Amino acid sequence: MAKISVTVVCLNEEGNLRACLESVRWADEIVVVDAGSADGTVAIAKEYTDKVFHNPWPGHKEQKNFAMEMARGPWILSMDADERVPADLAARIREEVAAPRHDGYRFPRRNYFLGHRMRHGGWYPDHVLRLFLKEKGRFVGINPHDYVEIRGGNVGILPIDLLHITYRSYSQYVMKQLSYSQIGAAQLAKKRNAPGIPGGFRFLAGFFFKFLETYVWKLGLLDGWPGFVASIGGAYAKMGRLVLYRERADPWKVPGP
Repeated sequence: MAKISVTVVCLNEEGNLRACLESVRWADEIVVVDAGSADGTVAIAKEYTDKVFHNPWPGHKEQKNFAMEMARGPWILSMDADERVPADLAARIREEVAAPRHDGYRFPRRNYFLGHRMRHGGWYPDHVLRLFLKEKGRFVGINPHDYVEIRGGNVGILPIDLLHITYRSYSQYVMKQLSYSQIGAAQLAKKRNAPGIPGGFRFLAGFFFKFLETYVWKLGLLDGWPGFVASIGGAYAKMGRLVLYRERADPWKVPGP
């Protein structure tokens, strides 16, 4: 039986997937779940593993739980296609799994945004729980902000960075923030029984407070122009969630001629 199973969920990730899978070739098993890519993602995945599955996108946490169920190993290392495991972290993971002290492990994540390493604004150390016992862990939370919950166990930290080669272009970043806003608006609509519609003050407050949180209080300004762009984008997503929720609750009315 495989000891460490790496799971990757993806959709149209031919630009990222090869480097991701190359960084985990040392694992006992690699499981890739594709949601219906129209590019070369699946072909690349099959170069590294015969455990390639198709599953139409059900949501972030649902897809990751599906990938976990397809894995045979007792230990799961859950990866995104734009992440990389450096050699020193790989060695530490194998060492820890050989004599585990915990049921799950967090890593600091070194994020790169538009080609720049981000050290502030909440981007670092950005600890993520990615290595865990399959019998203890499950993805929960509100999409797209899923996370691993360890049931009846404990969590440790491996102090070696996981690499995250995030948004490579501004247009990709803007589209992703719009996607997050749409998902957030849908979740907000489910959460609220009454269709209360936020007013203009909440739109402004949501935008400015989010911007101040990341750019000023979390020192995103020290990351130069990428820190400014990232802070504006996060604020845009926050405001966009409310705008799209209002649009769902009360569609805009077009005046007649």
